[in-house]
Amino acid sequence: MPATGTPEPASKAPVRILVCDDHAVVRAGLLALLHSAPDIEVVGEAGSGEEALALARRTTPDVVLMDLQLGEGMDGVEATRRLRALTPAPHVLVLTTYDTDADVTRAIEAGATGYLLKAERAKDLFTAIHASAQGRPALSPPVADRVMSRLRNPRPALTPRERDILAHLAQGLPNHAIARALYISEATVKTHLRRIYDKLGVDTRAGAVTVAKEQRLLP
Repeated sequence: MPATGTPEPASKAPVRILVCDDHAVVRAGLLALLHSAPDIEVVGEAGSGEEALALARRTTPDVVLMDLQLGEGMDGVEATRRLRALTPAPHVLVLTTYDTDADVTRAIEAGATGYLLKAERAKDLFTAIHASAQGRPALSPPVADRVMSRLRNPRPALTPRERDILAHLAQGLPNHAIARALYISEATVKTHLRRIYDKLGVDTRAGAVTVAKEQRLLP
């Protein structure tokens, strides 16, 4: 007579993951780490956003582990946006060294499920991968702190005209040259600069350019 009782639950299928990082050494280290996890299956590796898209179409991963800076070609944010437009669409977990407000915002707006820094411990990476596979957000503590701080104290967005002036400022143009280029008065340029300084939390031209570069506000 066969034994009775509650059958053991079937083991869950491993999370299928695609790794995208343009540094071969970093990619190799990640692959070795991921291969050590029995509940994660690496289905491919890519060195560019274009390659990640092509592989994702063929392998249909659950999660794409995505770096932000990918050298020439599309960056990680654009790759994330295009990956999320696929059918079926994989979840994207950003793994990067960059944690500026602008980088985090761009990645999340593009559809990233999570955002981790490369300094995270292996077990935290594994936990984030499984969370992402289920569509749950996963953020490194420093990133979560920045997101919460920005939500509590949002900075006003720059207007199109302020962005134009900031772009000319980054070229090293003086106020009179900016005024001539934009067909406005020099006094108007000064007014816009004061507003730009207030919004970026700086008090110098150099400071404004530095923050603009950090937050990717420049074209």
